[in-house]
Amino acid sequence: MTIRLLICFYFYGICFLNAQNIDKDILKIQQRMDTIESFSAHVKLEVDISFVNIPVKHARIEYAKNEETKVFSEDFVLVPKKGLDVSLYHLFKNPFITVDRGSEIRNNKPYKALNIIPTNKKTDFSIATVLIDTSTNRIIEYEVNTKKDGSYVVVMNYNDGKDLLPSDIEVQFEIERVRIPLKYMGKDAQIDKDTYKSDEPKTGKIYLYFNYTKIIY
Repeated sequence: MTIRLLICFYFYGICFLNAQNIDKDILKIQQRMDTIESFSAHVKLEVDISFVNIPVKHARIEYAKNEETKVFSEDFVLVPKKGLDVSLYHLFKNPFITVDRGSEIRNNKPYKALNIIPTNKKTDFSIATVLIDTSTNRIIEYEVNTKKDGSYVVVMNYNDGKDLLPSDIEVQFEIERVRIPLKYMGKDAQIDKDTYKSDEPKTGKIYLYFNYTKIIY
C-alpha cells in the first residue's frame, strides 16, 4: 500500500508540475484551437526569393482535428509544409512546457513572448518562440527551430478580432535547409543558378492568402 501511494503521489506530482509550467494564455489558445474539428481552404502563394522568379501558385489545404494539414496542388509549392499549419497542430500535439520571455514589440504594439519547449524527445522541433495577443487570445507570430530543416518564422494576420484562423501569413525560411533540387522548382521558374549554388546564406519568404471554403467547430 505504501509503495502504491508513493507511485500515485509521484505521478500526480509530475502532472501538477507540468501544469504549473504551462502559461495560462497559451492554454487558452490551445483550447480555442481545439474547438476546430476540420477546415479546408484555397491558398494563393507568392514567392519572394532574390535569385528565383516563380509565378503566383495555388494550392488547397485540408485539416482534420489531431492530424497533419494536407496540401494539394498541381503546381510546385515552395514552402515548408509546417508553415501551412495554421491550426498550430505541430506546436501543441506533444507535451510541452513554457518559459515566459517578457514582451516584444511589433508595429508599435507589445505582445507577450513565450518559449514552447517540447518534453517529448520524438518531436521534430527543439524550441519555439511565440508572440501572443492576450486581448484576442491568438498567436500573431512564431519562430520554430527544427531538428532537421533549420528555422522558420511565421507571421499571422487576421481579418476579424474573433477569427481563429488567419486570413494571410508570411513564412520566412532558410532556403538551403529546404534542400530542393533545381529540377523540382518548376518549368516556369527563372533561377539565377550561380547565386543558388553559392555558399552564401540564403533565405526566402512566402506570402499565403487563405480563402476558407469550410470550417467546422
